[in-house]
Amino acid sequence: MIKEIIHAHLLESLENLGISHEKEFSVEIPNIVEHGDYSTNCALILAKENKRAPKALAEDLIKALKKNKDYKKVELAGPGFINFVMSTAFFQKMFWEIYKAGADFAASDFGKGEKILIEFISANPTGPLNIVNARAAAFGDTLYRVMNKVGYAPSREFYINDAGNQVDILAESLELRLRELHGEKIGDFPYEAYHGEYVKHLAQKLNATEGVRVFMMTEKDRMEHLKEFALAEILEMQRHSLELFDVVFDGWVSEKTLRAEGVVEEVLSYLTEADCTFEKDDAVWFASTKFGDDKDRVLMKSDGSITYFVPDLAYHLTKIQRGFTTLIDIFGPDHHGYVPRIKAAFKALGYDEDMLEIIYLQQVNLYESGERVKMSKRAGKIVTMDDLISVVGKDASRYFFIARKANAHLNFDLELAMEQSNENPVYYCQYAHARICSIIRKAKKDKIWPKHFKKEFISKLNKTEERALIQKLSDLPELLSLIAVHREPHRLTTYLEELSAMVHKYYARYQIVSTKSKDLSRARLMLLDMVKTAMVIVFDLMGISAPEKM
Repeated sequence: MIKEIIHAHLLESLENLGISHEKEFSVEIPNIVEHGDYSTNCALILAKENKRAPKALAEDLIKALKKNKDYKKVELAGPGFINFVMSTAFFQKMFWEIYKAGADFAASDFGKGEKILIEFISANPTGPLNIVNARAAAFGDTLYRVMNKVGYAPSREFYINDAGNQVDILAESLELRLRELHGEKIGDFPYEAYHGEYVKHLAQKLNATEGVRVFMMTEKDRMEHLKEFALAEILEMQRHSLELFDVVFDGWVSEKTLRAEGVVEEVLSYLTEADCTFEKDDAVWFASTKFGDDKDRVLMKSDGSITYFVPDLAYHLTKIQRGFTTLIDIFGPDHHGYVPRIKAAFKALGYDEDMLEIIYLQQVNLYESGERVKMSKRAGKIVTMDDLISVVGKDASRYFFIARKANAHLNFDLELAMEQSNENPVYYCQYAHARICSIIRKAKKDKIWPKHFKKEFISKLNKTEERALIQKLSDLPELLSLIAVHREPHRLTTYLEELSAMVHKYYARYQIVSTKSKDLSRARLMLLDMVKTAMVIVFDLMGISAPEKM
């Protein structure tokens, strides 16, 4: 907001002074408070194209900008930076605009309605969602919410890998557990089978409804029936876990359904028609090295079965056919080999490879009592999303997963996530919100809370901390746009922690509610009411609750 205003003032001054400005320059908040409220590198960036010394160009701009009453000070710094100190009246004016926006504050049309498909989690339906899936869920859902807030048309999608060898192994694992229930001695459970307790529970549920009838089927029918039963149950389990995590997908796409619809055969035909396939060793290959890949890829094996790359490509083509112009896939760190081949296929088929964007989320390490918890789906040692939610809650889980950059490893400290102290960032931020709610309750009890807040109240907001809070509020719209562009939801946690720290400091230094100074109290209440609104907006974008009492 304010950065955009200063940027516009600079452009206007450059035009009036006849100074060329083809290169982009920035307006930023200085790291050092003494350098002012904002700073620009405008003169430094434009000096060369105007064949002028940066300081001389900056001095001309400063002279022009000093006429604007929005600025208390405009000063030259260093080799040609310009520092701005905004007037108190300007901050008060900005706050009124922010306050009028209310719950719609920070919403924008920045994204211009661009259709973006965000695919995340896409876990194999062979077991409960784990903490790695939980990180993807928190990241993907938060990115979706931010994009939606700033005017994109995003959609969330889950790709169900319900075809292939892992589903066959699941059905075989279920049959073994079912046979155990009927008294058969299995011996050592196969290593490659799924060992988790959930498989036993599935067997018990199936046995309760169908009993020995399952064993009366032919082997082929039995395996198909076991697959369908297990997939339906596990998908329902996954949906339930996601609902507990406050994640709802707009679409669930089945690989099995895609295959049944003939989309896979279409892809093979497209690639053949594009003259980028060849036969070798009785297999069909994609000549992906022609399009930037490091090696050619097998499409169809010698036994006639297709590789997983083909249905994946088919799925991505359906995304384009549905009108999405940007495809964001959120994967774990073990998918790096995936990008070259899929982008090569895009090129081969005449699509822009840049419309596909892959975000890799690094590993999650769970720590309990200082010790790392080891996990293995096949060995049955799983820390599920449900386990995590039941121990630390949905709010702490989502917050901790969002708080780190996608490319950073995450060490999740269970004890810290459960701690009710300022050391726990979730507690610290939620307590700031609850503190504001408590102040508002007191104001209503003391009959200081007005029916309507008036613009004239704002003139009382002239303290340094009040200016700082208004400035922080004004940062939010631009921040959300940057998060959407750079795919960096972790910036929300940084913003929320900084805003919370300012609330706690403000509360400690000033009396907010006083029957002796009602207008001043109402001005401060008006400010905190808007801070509360901003906090609720950010909490909601993160999928976290904003408690009114703690």
